[in-house]
Amino acid sequence: MVSTTQAQTPQKTNLPNFINPKWLDHDWLEPRFVVITGLMLVASFIGGQMGIPEWLDGLFGLIAYITGGTLGTIHAVEHLIKHHKLDVDMLMILAAFGAAIIGEWHEGAVLLFLFTLSHALQEYAIGRSRNAIKSLFKLYPETATIKRGDQTVVVKFNEIAVGDIVLIAPGERIPVDGVVVGGRSAVDQAPITGESMPVEKEVGHTVFAGTLNKQGMLDVQATHPAGQNTLARIIKMVEEAQDAKAPTAAFLEKFEEKYALFIIASVALFIIIPPLLFNVPFTENFYRAMVLMTVASPCALVISVPASFISAIASGARAGILFKGGAYLEQMAVIKAVAFDKTGTLTAGKPDVTDVHSCCSLVDDELLAVAASVESRSEHPLAKAIVIEAKRRNLTLEIVQEFEAIAGQGIVSKVDGKQVKLGNIAYLTKIAPMPPHLAEYHASLEADGKTVIGVVREGQCEGCGGCEFGQNSGCDWMGIIALADQLRPESKAVVADLRAKGIEVAMFTGDNEQVANSIAKQVGITRVHAGLMPEDKVTALKQLQSEVGAVAMVGDGVNDAPALALAEIGIAMGAAGTDVALETADIVLMGDKLELIAQAITLSKKARQVVWQNIIFSLGVIVMLVLGALFISLPLPLGVLGHEGSTVIVVLNGLISLLLYPEYVRWRKSRATV
Repeated sequence: MVSTTQAQTPQKTNLPNFINPKWLDHDWLEPRFVVITGLMLVASFIGGQMGIPEWLDGLFGLIAYITGGTLGTIHAVEHLIKHHKLDVDMLMILAAFGAAIIGEWHEGAVLLFLFTLSHALQEYAIGRSRNAIKSLFKLYPETATIKRGDQTVVVKFNEIAVGDIVLIAPGERIPVDGVVVGGRSAVDQAPITGESMPVEKEVGHTVFAGTLNKQGMLDVQATHPAGQNTLARIIKMVEEAQDAKAPTAAFLEKFEEKYALFIIASVALFIIIPPLLFNVPFTENFYRAMVLMTVASPCALVISVPASFISAIASGARAGILFKGGAYLEQMAVIKAVAFDKTGTLTAGKPDVTDVHSCCSLVDDELLAVAASVESRSEHPLAKAIVIEAKRRNLTLEIVQEFEAIAGQGIVSKVDGKQVKLGNIAYLTKIAPMPPHLAEYHASLEADGKTVIGVVREGQCEGCGGCEFGQNSGCDWMGIIALADQLRPESKAVVADLRAKGIEVAMFTGDNEQVANSIAKQVGITRVHAGLMPEDKVTALKQLQSEVGAVAMVGDGVNDAPALALAEIGIAMGAAGTDVALETADIVLMGDKLELIAQAITLSKKARQVVWQNIIFSLGVIVMLVLGALFISLPLPLGVLGHEGSTVIVVLNGLISLLLYPEYVRWRKSRATV
């Protein structure tokens, strides 16, 4: 009753110009036509009991046919003219008019009534899936307050220009992607990243359109115009994904056309042959042919796949998993391996201080305070990590009098009147030999794949005497500090979960083997490829594909782009606001949540399961109804009821099983913890 094309796109009939007045809107008309058609049938039935004139009964029938068949006829004819293809709507219309030809207009009207009613219910069900995405538009505030010069003005959110300073009060939605230039607050980013807890934002932090400012005032400088922010791109991408066909859906669309031709040809032969060869009464045979055309129509079959995939795509989007099309949703169910980039995927992507080893009589905090004082003048990621750790320990930083960076080696500075040199170990050991106990720590830390820096302070060894170099030896080592990219807390559990599902797990990284093996050992990955350039990741991916089959590549969408493009499924991690990730990957995980990968696989398998449930059910109903029409003279109303009922059932099965799937998972998990 509804073609795959109809199910994939919002139902807006493109009527010919001469019958396309503004009031003839499909979404507005269809439910009203259903009611009118039903009322005409009731009026005809009651009138028949009361003995109304035949012309009045005929008028009821004419109105029922007009309201029940107009939209379907327009669509079927339009589809035939534009695409030169028949669809299942044509079968239903022909069956209804065939019934009228032999005087069974009541049964034809029942067919049209159930036809339009079923279609309206399908549109409502599929519309619920689409509304899960369209509801994102509600995240845009209607207006925004911006600062221009010394004045503040209120403008519509789509009038905000790049560079404008937007003033956001507590409780207001943020209308733009931007950078905080003033204020501090907690922001609810759940609609974009899926994070359950508000995230602290201060000067320099990025915020996204559609998120909610919870507490303090924020001044945000817009970095994207309204039509190009993260929220707008998400909405566009998911709408395009809902229109993109999965392989199974594309096959059924081609099948629909050939099947419709086969049914029309078969019914035409059925109308002609029995009366000619077997002396069967024409009217009785024609009636049966109309029943056969109705029940053989594959409405439930052709809508079962797109309806299920649309629901699954909407369901995934609400959970922070953006499938770029039904093809990727379907493919995700059959992957045999997941290849992870290390940095920013299995790890947080930024260094943290892991170890502080002071020399001799020093305490670790003194060493860290001096190092942080020097590094506070640097923008290097390692420097920032040391300063952050010092602040976390509430250490007081000293004023740095001099500062000279030596490229690739370290820093020479003066703190509290004493010269301090900080940098890589090779550089510092040329200045002062490292004490043996620090050298042991250093070797151990490097074996664990950590980055180690040292700190030497002028006159440090005076009065020390704590090592074999002796007092006043000129050693002057304060100690060493180790840093490493920290493993995400959930990485180990996610890898274990994937392996429990029978999926091979590999890690690709540009880091050296020591670092790679250290991380791999912590998360439980045995298949490790280290020291890879972007083109080397492609080679490693091809090898993995040849050994295990379909592979999903998880990366950041920048240096992993070649591998993301080659893999059967490319997955971008934590891609909120990242243009390249949104463009390159087939699946985008909007929050930094590794566990969404396993959830995407589960949702994909669930979608395939629902699709095959619907296909088997649809085929079973068609076979039973066709046999009933051929051998037990199935009445047209019962045939229509079975046909339209099966169509509604498969749509509702997809809606309930997939659109509500994340809520069910969360409910099940919450019950398990009670």
